[in-house]
Amino acid sequence: MNYKMILYIVGQILKIVGLFMLLPIFVGFIYGEKHVIPAFGIPFIIIMVISLLLTIKKPKNNSIFSMEGFVSVAAAWITMSAVGAVPFVIAGEIPHYADALFETVSGFTTTGATILTDVESMSKSCMFWRAFTHWLGGMGVLMFVLAIMSSNDSRTMHMMRAECAGPKVGRLVSKSSFSARILYGIYISLTLGEMIMLMLGGVPLYDAVIHACSSAGTGGFSMWGDSIGHYNSVYVEMVVAVFILLFGVNFNLYYFIIVKKYALAFKNEEVKVYFGVVLTATAIITANIYHLSNGFGDALRHSFFMVASTITSAGFSTADVTQWPVFSQTLLLLLMFVGSCAGSTGGGMKVSRIMILVKTGIKELKYIVNPRAVATVKLDGKPVEKDVVRGAGSYFILFMLLMAVSLLLITLNGYSIEESASAVITCMNNIGYGVGRLGPAGTFGGLNSFSKCVLCVDMLLGRLEIYPVILLFAAKKNLRS
Repeated sequence: MNYKMILYIVGQILKIVGLFMLLPIFVGFIYGEKHVIPAFGIPFIIIMVISLLLTIKKPKNNSIFSMEGFVSVAAAWITMSAVGAVPFVIAGEIPHYADALFETVSGFTTTGATILTDVESMSKSCMFWRAFTHWLGGMGVLMFVLAIMSSNDSRTMHMMRAECAGPKVGRLVSKSSFSARILYGIYISLTLGEMIMLMLGGVPLYDAVIHACSSAGTGGFSMWGDSIGHYNSVYVEMVVAVFILLFGVNFNLYYFIIVKKYALAFKNEEVKVYFGVVLTATAIITANIYHLSNGFGDALRHSFFMVASTITSAGFSTADVTQWPVFSQTLLLLLMFVGSCAGSTGGGMKVSRIMILVKTGIKELKYIVNPRAVATVKLDGKPVEKDVVRGAGSYFILFMLLMAVSLLLITLNGYSIEESASAVITCMNNIGYGVGRLGPAGTFGGLNSFSKCVLCVDMLLGRLEIYPVILLFAAKKNLRS
């Protein structure tokens, strides 16, 4: 294990997070919020000193293999969450560190779960930092570092594998750093596009920035207690819904469109299933809630938005779904598990992984009926590698096992089984809201510190897709032994 290189990478991550802390200070100057200067200034100085000590000399052995890549990503995410929570505590806006850590982990992992009961009372600077953590966590801070690194070492691919969501990650071009730059260029362009579209609909600049950052990471932090429903605007709702769906698409497809490889983009089976599920779920829920709505248009409006928000793990809301029929609530719950496409900023199991699992089940049924039949799992008309198929099955088993353990621990808090289960499901799938007291109209503030810490781990497990976090603890065990 190359521990020196791991520390060097963590130092680079801290440097980027520290520099980005200057942005809320700038926002503070604009809005005359002097108290944010020490709140972000002190952590900035501490972070920069630590990061400089860790990166002052690059290790001679800069090899990064799978283990180093996964451990570096997990260590970096935990570290940046720990330091990213400090400004909230110093500013006094989230005085208890456990609460601030929960809010920050929820931000970086793009979960969107909150402990705040009065988000509208938060300062403009802290509100910006809260939403900006979504933007940083959406594509990944380590991906940002790769984008600005000049290293041509192909082994940085191991870090991309650890931070990118989905059953398999590949480079767009021959060098990982160039791939990261392309992905971030697309990410920034989509963010600016949504920001402009929202402003064209009459949304103020600050509001547009907050919601574009949250949408980009498919996180769901809003500056209003009633989320996007605050604007009561069909235009705003549709802009947000369309963009979060776009952020839920594999970013590789956008690259193929840019370089005019349309065949590769439009024959993608995963994205067809993704939009097919969105349209089907919207139609079903529209029919189910029609009798509770003010006509067909109103039912379609809210069902489409909530389906888009749920399947992408954005967590925005325009309606209190706890008032909907149980059938619609259950369907949304299933969409939480499905999630968006691999290689997107969305959460969940990922559509491609679900497709692999379903097709594997069908293949096994065929084998039972006819043991001599030769059947393979295919995506986009091509056989899926056995390692990928096995990985999808292993991930599903680990996911459900860890979810069961987390549920058992959360029930110690005294919440109902439904609320406890929804808390674990929403955090591991990075959605942001559950049912009952944890629904869109509620918060996670009533949970005790132990439960919040468990859910913080769940959010990290969901965002990093389990393996980096497990390997980090495995690496610590190996170090002690």
